[in-house]
Amino acid sequence: MAYKKGEDRRQKVFFPDCIDEYVEGDAPVRLFDAFVDSLNMTALGFVRSVPKYTGYTGL
Repeated sequence: MAYKKGEDRRQKVFFPDCIDEYVEGDAPVRLFDAFVDSLNMTALGFVRSVPKYTGYTGL
């Protein structure tokens, strides 16, 4: 009995590996991203802003 042959499932993905690759290098959203990254969340009163030993924030 012959098996059906299809496409190789180990083929490459056609989408970027990272969401950041969807955004243009000079897109305005990169400015907002840099601004938010520069904020001191602890000073703003967020108590779970420091990552635990697992590396995840307490969100």
